[in-house]
Amino acid sequence: MSAGRDLVEVFTKAPARSRNALLALLAALLVLPLALDRYLLSVMILILYFAYVGQAWNVMMGFCGQLSIGHALFVGLGAYTAAALFQHFGIVPWVGMLAAVAVCVAMASVIGWLAFRFGIGGTYFALLTIAFAEFTRIGFDHFGWVGGSGGFFLRVVQQDRFDLLNLRGNPLMFYYLALALAVFGFVVSAWLLRGRAGFYFRAIRDNEEAARAAGVDVFRYKMFAVQLSGGLTALAGVFFAFYYNNLFPEQIFGIGRSIEIILAPIIGGIGTLFGPILGAAVLTLASEGINEALSASGYEVPGVKQILYGLALGLAIMFMPHGIWPVIARRLGFGRGSEGDA
Repeated sequence: MSAGRDLVEVFTKAPARSRNALLALLAALLVLPLALDRYLLSVMILILYFAYVGQAWNVMMGFCGQLSIGHALFVGLGAYTAAALFQHFGIVPWVGMLAAVAVCVAMASVIGWLAFRFGIGGTYFALLTIAFAEFTRIGFDHFGWVGGSGGFFLRVVQQDRFDLLNLRGNPLMFYYLALALAVFGFVVSAWLLRGRAGFYFRAIRDNEEAARAAGVDVFRYKMFAVQLSGGLTALAGVFFAFYYNNLFPEQIFGIGRSIEIILAPIIGGIGTLFGPILGAAVLTLASEGINEALSASGYEVPGVKQILYGLALGLAIMFMPHGIWPVIARRLGFGRGSEGDA
Protein backbone atom coordinates (compact mmCIF):
# COMPACT_ATOMS: atom_id res chain seq x y z
CA MET A 1 0.00 0.00 0.00
CA SER A 2 2.78 2.43 0.88
CA ALA A 3 4.48 1.71 -2.46
CA GLY A 4 1.24 2.57 -4.27
CA ARG A 5 0.87 5.81 -2.32
CA ASP A 6 4.49 6.69 -3.08
CA LEU A 7 3.93 6.18 -6.80
CA VAL A 8 0.76 8.28 -6.79
CA GLU A 9 2.59 11.03 -4.95
CA VAL A 10 5.50 10.90 -7.40
CA PHE A 11 3.14 11.10 -10.36
CA THR A 12 1.05 13.96 -8.99
CA LYS A 13 4.13 16.00 -8.02
CA ALA A 14 5.83 15.51 -11.40
CA PRO A 15 5.86 18.53 -13.74
CA ALA A 16 2.66 18.80 -15.78
CA ARG A 17 4.58 18.53 -19.04
CA SER A 18 6.20 15.27 -17.95
CA ARG A 19 2.89 13.86 -16.72
CA ASN A 20 1.10 14.72 -19.93
CA ALA A 21 3.88 13.30 -22.10
CA LEU A 22 3.85 10.04 -20.15
CA LEU A 23 0.07 9.68 -20.42
CA ALA A 24 0.15 10.53 -24.14
CA LEU A 25 2.83 7.91 -24.77
CA LEU A 26 0.86 5.25 -22.90
CA ALA A 27 -2.36 6.13 -24.77
CA ALA A 28 -0.54 5.97 -28.10
CA LEU A 29 0.92 2.56 -27.28
CA LEU A 30 -2.51 1.24 -26.28
CA VAL A 31 -4.11 2.09 -29.62
CA LEU A 32 -1.06 1.65 -31.86
CA PRO A 33 -1.77 -1.99 -32.85
CA LEU A 34 -4.91 -0.81 -34.68
CA ALA A 35 -2.68 0.88 -37.26
CA LEU A 36 0.02 -1.79 -37.61
CA ASP A 37 0.38 -4.81 -39.85
CA ARG A 38 1.74 -8.12 -38.57
CA TYR A 39 5.39 -7.26 -39.27
CA LEU A 40 5.31 -3.84 -37.61
CA LEU A 41 3.50 -5.35 -34.66
CA SER A 42 6.38 -7.82 -34.22
CA VAL A 43 8.83 -4.90 -34.33
CA MET A 44 6.90 -3.11 -31.58
CA ILE A 45 6.92 -6.28 -29.49
CA LEU A 46 10.72 -6.37 -29.80
CA ILE A 47 10.98 -2.71 -28.76
CA LEU A 48 8.84 -3.25 -25.67
CA TYR A 49 10.70 -6.44 -24.78
CA PHE A 50 14.11 -4.76 -24.94
CA ALA A 51 12.74 -1.72 -23.11
CA TYR A 52 11.66 -3.94 -20.23
CA VAL A 53 14.77 -6.09 -20.03
CA GLY A 54 16.86 -2.90 -20.29
CA GLN A 55 15.00 -1.50 -17.28
CA ALA A 56 15.71 -4.71 -15.36
CA TRP A 57 19.45 -4.46 -16.13
CA ASN A 58 19.36 -0.74 -15.33
CA VAL A 59 18.39 -1.53 -11.73
CA MET A 60 21.71 -3.32 -11.21
CA MET A 61 24.03 -1.09 -13.23
CA GLY A 62 22.31 2.25 -13.73
CA PHE A 63 21.06 2.60 -10.17
CA CYS A 64 23.59 0.62 -8.12
CA GLY A 65 26.68 0.62 -10.33
CA GLN A 66 27.15 -3.18 -10.58
CA LEU A 67 28.10 -3.98 -14.17
CA SER A 68 26.67 -7.23 -15.51
CA ILE A 69 27.69 -8.39 -18.99
CA GLY A 70 26.17 -11.83 -18.54
CA HIS A 71 22.58 -10.81 -17.97
CA ALA A 72 21.34 -13.28 -20.57
CA LEU A 73 21.89 -15.83 -17.78
CA PHE A 74 18.66 -14.68 -16.11
CA VAL A 75 16.71 -14.51 -19.37
CA GLY A 76 17.72 -18.08 -20.17
CA LEU A 77 17.07 -19.51 -16.71
CA GLY A 78 13.67 -17.85 -16.54
CA ALA A 79 12.76 -19.06 -20.03
CA TYR A 80 13.85 -22.66 -19.50
CA THR A 81 12.27 -22.95 -16.04
CA ALA A 82 8.79 -21.83 -17.07
CA ALA A 83 8.93 -23.63 -20.44
CA ALA A 84 10.05 -26.94 -18.93
CA LEU A 85 7.37 -26.85 -16.23
CA PHE A 86 4.73 -26.14 -18.87
CA GLN A 87 5.92 -28.74 -21.37
CA HIS A 88 6.67 -31.62 -18.98
CA PHE A 89 4.13 -31.10 -16.21
CA GLY A 90 1.43 -28.87 -17.72
CA ILE A 91 2.06 -26.12 -15.15
CA VAL A 92 0.62 -22.86 -16.43
CA PRO A 93 3.15 -20.11 -17.22
CA TRP A 94 1.83 -17.82 -14.48
CA VAL A 95 2.87 -20.40 -11.87
CA GLY A 96 6.01 -21.23 -13.82
CA MET A 97 6.80 -17.53 -13.75
CA LEU A 98 7.02 -17.62 -9.95
CA ALA A 99 9.38 -20.59 -10.16
CA ALA A 100 11.45 -18.78 -12.80
CA VAL A 101 11.78 -15.71 -10.57
CA ALA A 102 12.77 -17.88 -7.61
CA VAL A 103 15.45 -19.68 -9.65
CA CYS A 104 16.89 -16.41 -10.96
CA VAL A 105 16.87 -14.74 -7.55
CA ALA A 106 18.69 -17.78 -6.15
CA MET A 107 21.30 -17.61 -8.93
CA ALA A 108 21.66 -13.84 -8.43
CA SER A 109 22.17 -14.47 -4.72
CA VAL A 110 25.00 -16.91 -5.44
CA ILE A 111 26.70 -14.45 -7.79
CA GLY A 112 26.20 -11.55 -5.41
CA TRP A 113 27.42 -13.45 -2.37
CA LEU A 114 30.56 -14.65 -4.14
CA ALA A 115 31.31 -11.18 -5.47
CA PHE A 116 30.49 -9.01 -2.49
CA ARG A 117 31.66 -11.42 0.21
CA PHE A 118 35.14 -11.55 -1.35
CA GLY A 119 35.31 -7.95 -2.57
CA ILE A 120 34.94 -8.65 -6.29
CA GLY A 121 33.83 -5.49 -8.07
CA GLY A 122 34.14 -3.45 -11.22
CA THR A 123 35.57 -5.31 -14.20
CA TYR A 124 35.99 -8.52 -12.21
CA PHE A 125 32.31 -8.53 -11.25
CA ALA A 126 31.42 -8.15 -14.94
CA LEU A 127 33.71 -11.09 -15.77
CA LEU A 128 32.05 -13.14 -13.03
CA THR A 129 28.63 -12.60 -14.61
CA ILE A 130 29.99 -13.64 -18.02
CA ALA A 131 31.53 -16.76 -16.47
CA PHE A 132 28.23 -17.82 -14.88
CA ALA A 133 26.36 -17.25 -18.15
CA GLU A 134 28.91 -19.33 -20.06
CA PHE A 135 28.96 -22.14 -17.49
CA THR A 136 25.18 -22.29 -17.65
CA ARG A 137 25.15 -22.26 -21.46
CA ILE A 138 27.57 -25.20 -21.56
CA GLY A 139 25.51 -27.04 -18.94
CA PHE A 140 22.27 -26.60 -20.89
CA ASP A 141 24.02 -27.74 -24.08
CA HIS A 142 24.27 -31.15 -22.39
CA PHE A 143 20.98 -31.09 -20.46
CA GLY A 144 18.87 -33.60 -22.36
CA TRP A 145 15.71 -33.01 -20.30
CA VAL A 146 15.33 -29.65 -22.02
CA GLY A 147 16.65 -30.70 -25.40
CA GLY A 148 20.34 -29.91 -24.97
CA SER A 149 22.02 -28.24 -27.91
CA GLY A 150 19.25 -29.52 -30.22
CA GLY A 151 16.80 -27.04 -28.74
CA PHE A 152 13.68 -27.13 -26.59
CA PHE A 153 10.34 -26.61 -28.34
CA LEU A 154 6.97 -25.71 -26.90
CA ARG A 155 3.72 -26.96 -28.36
CA VAL A 156 2.45 -24.42 -30.89
CA VAL A 157 -1.30 -23.91 -31.24
CA GLN A 158 -3.32 -22.01 -33.81
CA GLN A 159 -2.53 -18.34 -33.47
CA ASP A 160 -6.13 -17.23 -33.81
CA ARG A 161 -6.69 -18.47 -30.26
CA PHE A 162 -6.43 -16.11 -27.30
CA ASP A 163 -5.45 -18.28 -24.34
CA LEU A 164 -4.04 -15.88 -21.78
CA LEU A 165 -3.87 -18.54 -19.06
CA ASN A 166 -1.38 -20.65 -21.04
CA LEU A 167 0.17 -17.73 -22.97
CA ARG A 168 -0.95 -19.24 -26.25
CA GLY A 169 -2.26 -16.66 -28.66
CA ASN A 170 -1.71 -14.30 -31.54
CA PRO A 171 0.84 -11.46 -31.78
CA LEU A 172 -1.73 -8.93 -30.56
CA MET A 173 -1.95 -10.71 -27.22
CA PHE A 174 1.84 -10.76 -26.91
CA TYR A 175 2.01 -7.06 -27.80
CA TYR A 176 -0.16 -6.14 -24.84
CA LEU A 177 1.77 -8.54 -22.60
CA ALA A 178 5.01 -6.86 -23.67
CA LEU A 179 3.43 -3.45 -23.04
CA ALA A 180 2.34 -4.58 -19.57
CA LEU A 181 5.90 -5.75 -18.87
CA ALA A 182 7.37 -2.44 -20.06
CA VAL A 183 4.93 -0.45 -17.89
CA PHE A 184 5.67 -2.70 -14.92
CA GLY A 185 9.43 -2.21 -15.36
CA PHE A 186 8.99 1.56 -15.60
CA VAL A 187 6.81 1.68 -12.48
CA VAL A 188 9.19 -0.46 -10.43
CA SER A 189 12.14 1.67 -11.52
CA ALA A 190 10.30 4.90 -10.67
CA TRP A 191 9.35 3.54 -7.26
CA LEU A 192 12.92 2.48 -6.56
CA LEU A 193 14.38 5.83 -7.56
CA ARG A 194 12.02 7.79 -5.32
CA GLY A 195 12.41 5.49 -2.31
CA ARG A 196 15.09 4.83 0.27
CA ALA A 197 16.54 1.90 -1.69
CA GLY A 198 17.05 4.13 -4.70
CA PHE A 199 18.98 6.71 -2.69
CA TYR A 200 21.15 4.00 -1.17
CA PHE A 201 21.74 2.44 -4.58
CA ARG A 202 22.97 5.73 -6.01
CA ALA A 203 25.10 6.43 -2.96
CA ILE A 204 26.80 3.05 -3.43
CA ARG A 205 27.22 3.66 -7.15
CA ASP A 206 28.74 7.11 -6.72
CA ASN A 207 31.04 6.34 -3.78
CA GLU A 208 30.80 3.01 -2.04
CA GLU A 209 33.20 3.89 0.77
CA ALA A 210 31.39 7.12 1.53
CA ALA A 211 28.07 5.28 1.57
CA ARG A 212 29.47 2.72 4.00
CA ALA A 213 30.85 5.50 6.22
CA ALA A 214 27.42 7.13 6.22
CA GLY A 215 25.87 3.98 7.63
CA VAL A 216 24.49 2.32 4.48
CA ASP A 217 24.51 -1.48 4.64
CA VAL A 218 26.41 -1.78 1.37
CA PHE A 219 26.42 -5.59 1.21
CA ARG A 220 22.69 -5.80 1.81
CA TYR A 221 21.70 -3.21 -0.79
CA LYS A 222 24.09 -4.48 -3.45
CA MET A 223 22.63 -7.95 -2.93
CA PHE A 224 19.12 -6.51 -3.17
CA ALA A 225 19.95 -4.76 -6.47
CA VAL A 226 21.38 -7.95 -7.99
CA GLN A 227 18.50 -10.11 -6.75
CA LEU A 228 15.84 -7.66 -7.90
CA SER A 229 17.45 -7.26 -11.31
CA GLY A 230 17.73 -11.02 -11.74
CA GLY A 231 14.13 -11.60 -10.69
CA LEU A 232 12.80 -8.92 -13.04
CA THR A 233 14.85 -10.29 -15.92
CA ALA A 234 13.35 -13.74 -15.32
CA LEU A 235 9.97 -12.37 -16.41
CA ALA A 236 11.49 -11.34 -19.72
CA GLY A 237 12.75 -14.89 -20.14
CA VAL A 238 9.27 -16.34 -19.61
CA PHE A 239 7.88 -13.94 -22.22
CA PHE A 240 10.67 -14.91 -24.64
CA ALA A 241 9.97 -18.63 -24.25
CA PHE A 242 6.24 -18.44 -24.89
CA TYR A 243 6.48 -15.87 -27.65
CA TYR A 244 9.11 -17.69 -29.73
CA ASN A 245 8.24 -21.25 -28.61
CA ASN A 246 11.82 -22.49 -29.02
CA LEU A 247 14.95 -22.23 -26.91
CA PHE A 248 18.57 -22.95 -27.81
CA PRO A 249 21.35 -22.50 -25.22
CA GLU A 250 23.67 -20.77 -27.69
CA GLN A 251 20.90 -18.38 -28.67
CA ILE A 252 19.55 -17.39 -25.27
CA PHE A 253 22.62 -17.61 -22.99
CA GLY A 254 25.18 -16.30 -25.49
CA ILE A 255 27.25 -13.19 -24.89
CA GLY A 256 25.58 -11.59 -27.92
CA ARG A 257 22.22 -11.74 -26.13
CA SER A 258 23.71 -10.04 -23.07
CA ILE A 259 25.15 -7.28 -25.24
CA GLU A 260 21.72 -6.71 -26.82
CA ILE A 261 20.23 -6.35 -23.35
CA ILE A 262 22.64 -3.69 -22.14
CA LEU A 263 22.88 -1.58 -25.29
CA ALA A 264 19.43 0.00 -25.02
CA PRO A 265 19.98 1.59 -21.58
CA ILE A 266 23.57 2.55 -22.43
CA ILE A 267 22.57 4.37 -25.62
CA GLY A 268 19.30 5.71 -24.22
CA GLY A 269 20.74 6.80 -20.88
CA ILE A 270 21.98 4.67 -17.97
CA GLY A 271 20.25 5.39 -14.68
CA THR A 272 17.24 7.11 -16.27
CA LEU A 273 13.66 5.97 -16.59
CA PHE A 274 13.11 6.73 -20.26
CA GLY A 275 16.62 5.84 -21.42
CA PRO A 276 16.03 2.09 -21.86
CA ILE A 277 12.76 2.76 -23.70
CA LEU A 278 14.29 5.27 -26.08
CA GLY A 279 17.40 3.16 -26.62
CA ALA A 280 15.31 0.07 -27.41
CA ALA A 281 13.25 2.02 -29.95
CA VAL A 282 16.28 3.55 -31.68
CA LEU A 283 18.27 0.32 -31.91
CA THR A 284 15.39 -1.94 -32.94
CA LEU A 285 14.02 0.44 -35.57
CA ALA A 286 17.50 1.05 -37.00
CA SER A 287 18.30 -2.66 -37.09
CA GLU A 288 15.01 -3.64 -38.70
CA GLY A 289 15.21 -0.75 -41.15
CA ILE A 290 18.67 -1.75 -42.33
CA ASN A 291 17.62 -5.40 -42.67
CA GLU A 292 14.59 -4.42 -44.72
CA ALA A 293 16.65 -2.13 -46.96
CA LEU A 294 19.24 -4.84 -47.58
CA SER A 295 16.54 -7.42 -48.31
CA ALA A 296 14.86 -5.09 -50.79
CA SER A 297 18.17 -4.41 -52.56
CA GLY A 298 19.08 -8.09 -52.75
CA TYR A 299 22.33 -7.66 -50.80
CA GLU A 300 23.30 -9.69 -47.78
CA VAL A 301 25.79 -8.33 -45.26
CA PRO A 302 26.76 -10.87 -42.57
CA GLY A 303 26.84 -9.40 -39.08
CA VAL A 304 25.11 -6.16 -40.08
CA LYS A 305 23.28 -6.01 -36.73
CA GLN A 306 26.54 -6.29 -34.79
CA ILE A 307 28.11 -3.60 -36.98
CA LEU A 308 25.14 -1.31 -36.31
CA TYR A 309 25.34 -1.90 -32.56
CA GLY A 310 29.05 -1.15 -32.55
CA LEU A 311 28.57 2.08 -34.49
CA ALA A 312 25.67 3.17 -32.29
CA LEU A 313 27.66 2.52 -29.13
CA GLY A 314 30.72 4.34 -30.47
CA LEU A 315 28.71 7.39 -31.56
CA ALA A 316 26.86 7.52 -28.25
CA ILE A 317 30.09 7.41 -26.27
CA MET A 318 31.70 10.09 -28.44
CA PHE A 319 28.86 12.59 -28.71
CA MET A 320 26.36 11.72 -25.95
CA PRO A 321 28.25 9.91 -23.19
CA HIS A 322 25.26 10.12 -20.84
CA GLY A 323 22.87 8.78 -23.47
CA ILE A 324 20.27 10.19 -25.82
CA TRP A 325 17.48 10.78 -23.32
CA PRO A 326 19.22 13.40 -21.11
CA VAL A 327 19.88 15.53 -24.20
CA ILE A 328 16.29 15.25 -25.45
CA ALA A 329 14.85 15.82 -21.97
CA ARG A 330 16.74 19.09 -21.55
CA ARG A 331 15.69 20.37 -24.96
CA LEU A 332 12.03 19.48 -24.40
CA GLY A 333 12.00 21.04 -20.95
CA PHE A 334 11.55 17.83 -18.96
CA GLY A 335 14.36 18.70 -16.58
CA ARG A 336 17.90 17.39 -16.50
CA GLY A 337 16.90 14.08 -18.06
CA SER A 338 18.88 12.33 -15.42
CA GLU A 339 17.86 9.91 -12.72
CA GLY A 340 14.17 9.78 -12.27
CA ASP A 341 13.34 12.58 -14.67
CA ALA A 342 10.27 11.57 -16.59
